[in-house]
Amino acid sequence: MATLEEFIAQVTAEVEEQKPLKKSIGNETVEFDDNDYEWVINNRANELFWQQENGWIQARKDAYGSIEDQLDMQYWDSVNGTTVWADHIAQVKSDNPKPA
Repeated sequence: MATLEEFIAQVTAEVEEQKPLKKSIGNETVEFDDNDYEWVINNRANELFWQQENGWIQARKDAYGSIEDQLDMQYWDSVNGTTVWADHIAQVKSDNPKPA
C-alpha cells in the first residue's frame, strides 16, 4: 500500500514528463503556473490514495448485484438446500479485500 507522499511523488514524476501543461484563459492559452501544477498533483495523488483506501467498497457494491438478485439466491438456496448466495458473497469479499 502506497502512502499519500508516495502517490504525490509518482504523480509529480508523471506531470514532469507531460510539461508544459497549458490552460485557456479567455482567448489566450498560457502555461500552468506553480500553483496550477501543485493543484493537479495534489488532486490526482489524493484521488489515487482515496481509490486505494476506499475503492474496494464500490467494487464490492458493484459485484454483489442487486438486493432483488440476492434475495432470489437466498430463496432458491432455501428451496434447494444450496449455498449459492453465501458462496457468492464470500467470492465477492475474496475478490475485493478490505485493506489492512
